[in-house]
Amino acid sequence: MEELGAALGSEGDLRRREALLASLLAIADASAAAALAQHLRSEDAGLRNACIETLQAMPDAALSVLPGLLSDPDPDVRLLATEIARTQPAEAANALLARLLEAETHPNVCGAAVEVLAEVGTSGAVKALRITRARFASEAFLPMAIDTVLARIGPGR
Repeated sequence: MEELGAALGSEGDLRRREALLASLLAIADASAAAALAQHLRSEDAGLRNACIETLQAMPDAALSVLPGLLSDPDPDVRLLATEIARTQPAEAANALLARLLEAETHPNVCGAAVEVLAEVGTSGAVKALRITRARFASEAFLPMAIDTVLARIGPGR
């Protein structure tokens, strides 16, 4: 699997890159997810996006790398990982993103997590959303976005 991941990072031909991505998607296990996840740091936006899309297409395998990605030291990696969490089952996405929000210090990463929770949020994320709202009360966009998500989730969800 490491060979496929390494080849993916150095492949410039788009057809060959697509073939490598398709191979990793066909395998769709934890090692394939890890091979894709390593490229979230790439300077090549096309490669990053292709790896995110491939990880989104293999939610079970992606779940094996998501906790690490969501706690990565690089805020850009954490932000990108919220997009992968978007395609997880709602319960898993809520648990992962709530854990992220409880400790996250970067407002843009929190904004990305809140955006995903606007789609998949349940009552399981309410506490983390409220903690985040209090922590970023002085930010221009986060409190309003969080209020919108909290209103959508409502008491019945």
